[in-house]
Amino acid sequence: MAEGDRPRKIIHVDMDAFFASVEQRDNPALRGKPVAVGGSSRRGVVAAASYEARKFGVRSAMPSVTAARLCPTLIFARPRFEVYRAVSHQIRAIFAEAADAVQPLSLDEAYLDVSDDKLGLGSATATAKWLRARILAETALTASAGVATNKLIAKLASDENKPDGLTIVPPGQEAAFVQRLSVRRLHGVGPATAARLEAIGIASVAQLAQCDEAVLRSEFRGGTVEWLRAMAQGIDNRPVDARRVRKSVGAERTFEWDLLGEDALLGALANIVDILWERARVVADAPPRTVTLKLKFADFQLMTRSSSADGPVASHAQLVAIAERILRREMPLAQGVRLMGVSLSGYAEPENLPLFADLDA
Repeated sequence: MAEGDRPRKIIHVDMDAFFASVEQRDNPALRGKPVAVGGSSRRGVVAAASYEARKFGVRSAMPSVTAARLCPTLIFARPRFEVYRAVSHQIRAIFAEAADAVQPLSLDEAYLDVSDDKLGLGSATATAKWLRARILAETALTASAGVATNKLIAKLASDENKPDGLTIVPPGQEAAFVQRLSVRRLHGVGPATAARLEAIGIASVAQLAQCDEAVLRSEFRGGTVEWLRAMAQGIDNRPVDARRVRKSVGAERTFEWDLLGEDALLGALANIVDILWERARVVADAPPRTVTLKLKFADFQLMTRSSSADGPVASHAQLVAIAERILRREMPLAQGVRLMGVSLSGYAEPENLPLFADLDA
């Protein structure tokens, strides 16, 4: 609840297949065709896939050779992050017209608290429609949006009718909405947590809501239990925080099959580092010094390795070099990797030199 027990009005806006949609917008020859953003070489990895490509099973973080095998007519487009960043700035300028509290999550999605009705349109639904129409008019790209009283439900709602969809969850309907879903749809419930829940007979959020607390506490720690139980009721009291200070920024991918070969691992790492770099440009307030690599193996064992630089990690090339050095130290691996993640941490105080001075240039 917002101040004075007045329900918040939260919108989560998520651009549809953002990188791939920008490529289709800028190159008419790609429109309506299966497109993968990423390298087509043997070590290439898909960074994003158009909806036409997704119909063939092409997904982000998939090796390019696998994507090409699934979709023989797949067209590869080289990533143009400077273009995606410029479009993201356009979109965020539109967000600022509609709300004072805007919390970007990445280049292509954000939360907005529109409780104060800055545009004077009378409702959060009207504001969401205005946002989607303005984004389309300004960028020729579609966005999906979810409208709810909290961030959890708004984000789930934005994914409900993609692409180009709008889903509204009225106050009081949060629990009913979330309990229709699989536990795997809950943000923060990864494959390992989902597998543990399913092992005790919980596959849906409705089953999670009905599960005896003692059963959950036999499997999970107290904080996790409270978090799961709150989500199962559609409860999320986190505010939209436009200036949230992060202690770390990360990106990770769970692969559809285990990766083992050096080319596949380095290709996946390159894709994750690209995503992390762009995400860090959005959220970072000060220079990080530590790079951490996370690997989850086929047997679900988790390994993390970190390396701290002498100074700030201030360039994409520097991040790539450090991450590759960490990974190469562990090669050859004894078993396949089902999940890989890279994170930046060890941020300096905000008053120091910003990590990305050209972010708003």
